[in-house]
Amino acid sequence: MQAWRVYENGEPDAVMRREEVEPPVPGDGQVLLKVRAANVNFPDALLCRGHYQVRPPLPFTPGVEICAETEDGRRVITTTALPHGGFADHALADAAGLLPAPEALDDAEAAALHIGYQTGWFGLHRRAALKEGETLLVHAAAGGVGSAAVQLGKAAGATVIGVVGGPGKAAVARALGCDLVIDRRSEDVVAAVKEATGGRGADVIYDPVGGDAYRQSAKCVAFEGRIVVVGFASGTVPTPALNHALVKNYSVLGLHWGLYAAKDPASIGRCHEALTAYAAKGLIKPLVAERVPFAGAADAVRRVADGTTTGRLVVLPEGAGA
Repeated sequence: MQAWRVYENGEPDAVMRREEVEPPVPGDGQVLLKVRAANVNFPDALLCRGHYQVRPPLPFTPGVEICAETEDGRRVITTTALPHGGFADHALADAAGLLPAPEALDDAEAAALHIGYQTGWFGLHRRAALKEGETLLVHAAAGGVGSAAVQLGKAAGATVIGVVGGPGKAAVARALGCDLVIDRRSEDVVAAVKEATGGRGADVIYDPVGGDAYRQSAKCVAFEGRIVVVGFASGTVPTPALNHALVKNYSVLGLHWGLYAAKDPASIGRCHEALTAYAAKGLIKPLVAERVPFAGAADAVRRVADGTTTGRLVVLPEGAGA
């Protein structure tokens, strides 16, 4: 089978190699899956660099999120069991982690549903307890993680403010349904949020960026607001000033979605049922910006790492038409 493999750590387009290899052999509790589509996630780049919290043995195949077909013909979505990731014709996954792919989504859309939307759902509902009528601010609103949060916020009845970088991404955020879009390159984010909210600020802030985005968040979060820390795509991990959180009465909430599989596995299934219902009603639909041919996988991972993309890039195995 064809697979992209990493033999040494470095930048994705420098260390990912396309090879012909034997299909992986499932271990205890694992299944072999035929990949129908593999979504590109920022952690794929971190895996290539050796900077992710999980370090699979070399060589490994990246691609942590897939839509795939089981040996008995079921269409499923799942995270992969590294080192046998999804940028290949076949991948491994834990049998217990398979979820039915929503009928309302095609293969590429389904491949982009699991991590981003589960993260958004847990972040907004379980951690931040977002309420109808509240104001939600989403950083990187046109990106893969941010676009999911925008759609979930609108589905929850929130007023959604999207922060983006550049006019092209601003157009994408408006099309997603943001009630207000702020271009951080040409506007003062803090001033714009305060003006839009009558000085109150945002009740919930969803931050997959870190760095300057977090500092802006702390300045425009509302009284008893909640900042959900999802990731650090900027490359800078902020150091919150807890005295500031004290005097303004806001909460800083961490979200590591992967922990729920270990701490509360039943919640993953409940979340998937909710997301499937949202998809059937047309409330959510992953923003697949590009369906990338298999030969372009390494370049796609690099572009996601560089932050130059909008929505999701999904890699399709040769012969796939998703």
